[in-house]
Amino acid sequence: MYRTTVESPVGTLLLASDGQALTGLWLEGQKYFAAGLDSGAEENAALPVFREAEAWLEAYFAKGALPPLPALAPKGSAFRQSVWKLLGEIPYGETRTYKELAEALGSSPRAVGGAVGHNPISILIPCHRVLGTGGSLTGYAGGTARKQYLLILEQK
Repeated sequence: MYRTTVESPVGTLLLASDGQALTGLWLEGQKYFAAGLDSGAEENAALPVFREAEAWLEAYFAKGALPPLPALAPKGSAFRQSVWKLLGEIPYGETRTYKELAEALGSSPRAVGGAVGHNPISILIPCHRVLGTGGSLTGYAGGTARKQYLLILEQK
């Protein structure tokens, strides 16, 4: 396992990789920060997947044309994987509710919320695009101020 940090407009980001794909991206201080990251992860900012992630993040925060996502390999149950896949299908600048995601998966909003909250690759797997009923900014592990910042950033 490898790790590095990247500075961003929403604070320091911790990135993790298995050497080939991104396995984690956490906002400093977020709930479940570094969950699943091996304490012996080696610092390696030069890892190609980290450079790809950093380029993507720079373009994202600059509101530029986004390059392809780096390889992503979040670890989690089959259900969580299905939720995270669905999150990745929410278009830039759009949102969905927990209820809409639950209906698409034939699940409950509470179960979907648990999976969304444990998303190990913030921003790139856009859990910030999920809202509560009526558009409320609930349930973002990085905090509602950061969620609001990301949603405003994505407005066209």
